[in-house]
Amino acid sequence: MNLQKSIAAKLALSLIIFLSACSENTNQSSGHNNLFEYNDNMEARWSSPENMNGEKGAGGKENNSAKGHPYDSIPSGKSYSLLDIQAQGIINRIWITINDRSPEMLRALKIEMFWDNEAKPAVSVPFGDFFGIGLGKTATFQNALFANAEGRSFNCFIQMPFKKAAKIVVTNESDKTLNNIFFDVDYNLLKTWNDDYLYFHAYWQRDTATALTKDFELLPKVSGKGRFLGLNIGVNGNPLYGKSWFGEGEVKMYLDGDTDYPTLNGTGTEDYIGTAWGQGKFINNYTGCSIADDSLLQWAFYRYHIPDPIFFKTDCRVTIQQIGGDGTVALAAYQQTGAPLIPVTTDTGKLYKMYSKDSVVKIDTATMPKGWTNFYRSDDVSATAYFYLNTPSNSLHEIQSAAIRTFYSKRK
Repeated sequence: MNLQKSIAAKLALSLIIFLSACSENTNQSSGHNNLFEYNDNMEARWSSPENMNGEKGAGGKENNSAKGHPYDSIPSGKSYSLLDIQAQGIINRIWITINDRSPEMLRALKIEMFWDNEAKPAVSVPFGDFFGIGLGKTATFQNALFANAEGRSFNCFIQMPFKKAAKIVVTNESDKTLNNIFFDVDYNLLKTWNDDYLYFHAYWQRDTATALTKDFELLPKVSGKGRFLGLNIGVNGNPLYGKSWFGEGEVKMYLDGDTDYPTLNGTGTEDYIGTAWGQGKFINNYTGCSIADDSLLQWAFYRYHIPDPIFFKTDCRVTIQQIGGDGTVALAAYQQTGAPLIPVTTDTGKLYKMYSKDSVVKIDTATMPKGWTNFYRSDDVSATAYFYLNTPSNSLHEIQSAAIRTFYSKRK
C-alpha cells in the first residue's frame, strides 16, 4: 500500500510539473506572465477620448477631472484616429460602441490599421465585419477573438504587436454624421522585441454574384511567413434557388507553393465550422454561426484556427467553393426557370458524378437517379480573413467602395 501511495504521489508530482511547464511556455509565447508575476517588459496604456494615445499622467483633464470627453463624432467623409503613436508595443484589446449600428453604417464605416509607419494599411475592413458582425447585422455573442455582449458594443481581443509605430483609423464613408463613438484601445509598451513576433492583418471582400465554378477567394495569395488565423463569412442566398441549401462548398487552403491543388481541403461549409447536415445558429469559442435565417436566406458564420494553428513559410491562399444542394426534382425545376447552376453530383447512397468543365448536364427526372444533388450556384458572399505576416504591410488590393459594401444592406 505504501509503495502504491509513493508511486501515485510521484505521478501526481510529475503531472503538476508537466502542466506548470506547459502553462509557462504558453504564457511566454503569448507575452503574458502568470497572474501573480510582475513583468518589467510591459507598461499599460489606454487610448480613449479622455486621453488620446494613452499619454502618461494625462487622462481626464477636461471638465476639471469630471467626465468631460467620453466620446467624439465623425462627420460624413471624415476620418478619426483612435490611436497614433511612435513606440514599440502590443495592442491587447479594442472596445468601441457607436450610436448608429444600422447595417448601412456598419458597412459604410471602415477601420484601418497601420504598423511601423507604413503607408498601406495592414487592416482595411468594414467596421462591423472586422468585429465579427457578418452582413452588417448585429448579434449577441462572445468567442475567443470577439464579443458583442448585448448587441451594442464591439470588442476585439486579438494581440497586435508593432515595432516602431501603430495607427488605427475609422473613416465614415456614409452620407451622414456618426454622432457618438466611444472607445478604448488597450495596449502595452514593450521594452524588448522578439523577432518571432508577427504583424496582424485583415482583409475583406465581397462578390454580390459569384461566378459559376469559380471558388470565392476568402484570402487572395499573400507572400511571406505567417499564420492564418481564421474567417468571418456572410452569405445572402440567391432566391432563384428557392429554399435550397447554399453550403456544400469546401474550404481550401493553398500553402507554401501549392498551385492547382491545396494541401488543406475540407468537406463542406457547415463541416468547416464544426457542425453538420445544415447550419443553425450557435456560438462556440472557435466556431459558430451568428445568423441562420432560412426565410431571408442569410447566414453569417466564423472559424478561428487557434487550437489547430495554420502556419505558412512562403505563401497562403484560401478559397471556398460556390456549391449548394437540393433534391433532384427541385434542382430540375430551378434549371427549367433559367437559374444559373451547374449540376455536380447526385447522392442516392451511391455518389453519381456529373460535372464536366466542357458541358452542363440537363437534369432529367424521368431517367436520372433521384437523391441529394449538389450544384454550382451564384450567391452574394462576403468574408473577412484574419492573418499574421512577418511584414507590416501586404500586397492585397484596396478595400471595395462603400457602394459595394452596403449594396442590399437594407434587406430586413
